[in-house]
Amino acid sequence: MTDATDPVLDPQIAGLLKRDEHGLVAAVVQQHDTGDVLMVGWMDDEALRRTLGEGRVTFWSRSRQEYWRKGDTSGHAQWVKGVRLDCDGDALLVTVDQVGAACHTGDRTCFDARVLPAKVGEPQPTP
Repeated sequence: MTDATDPVLDPQIAGLLKRDEHGLVAAVVQQHDTGDVLMVGWMDDEALRRTLGEGRVTFWSRSRQEYWRKGDTSGHAQWVKGVRLDCDGDALLVTVDQVGAACHTGDRTCFDARVLPAKVGEPQPTP
């Protein structure tokens, strides 16, 4: 179990991560009870250590070059319900209990506003 007082991310977990050239892994955030995809953020080892050990989601801000914990300024906190690593080790799925809006625009999710026109596909029967 990762603890907030642990100084580094558990080496066994760190060894599973495939980071980008900046040492980051994409973190998809999903509401635990509805399955709604709320947002995508970025984590390095320290952000993941904090997320696993504190019960609140922490990200690395690529634009500000600093850690930020969702809700510290807005009050729209993300309480961790679970964290999973994908099969390739290059993406995380963080299930949360979202308090308030997840998007900085005030929308419930970051995927509410821009729906792209896409042809809807249908499964084809196998011969």
